[in-house]
Amino acid sequence: MNPWGSNPSRKRRDKLFIISEILEIAKDGVLKTQIMYRANLSFTQLNDYLGFMLETHLLEKIRRKGKDIYRSTEKGLDFLERYHQIAELLRNENNNIRNNVKIPPARLLKRN
Repeated sequence: MNPWGSNPSRKRRDKLFIISEILEIAKDGVLKTQIMYRANLSFTQLNDYLGFMLETHLLEKIRRKGKDIYRSTEKGLDFLERYHQIAELLRNENNNIRNNVKIPPARLLKRN
């Protein structure tokens, strides 16, 4: 029996993967709903992650034109860079991932 459902390649994302995804999305500042949809999180999950990330200063919340904008902080960008470095170390020569470490999708890994 397959514990991952019908598509075995779509395993659950771990917390560090989701944090890195949110940091990539919020690099230039985005609305809460944009993070929720682009990171494919429920409202409850999103609030849990945002609370943690604001508390640990990975994200900052800025009020702009009456709206709350979430943006990655320097600490968040440092986390993201280190996450990418660790993920790269775990890739083997055939670009396969070792030890089931998940890498954010390429669309989120673009560098500015």
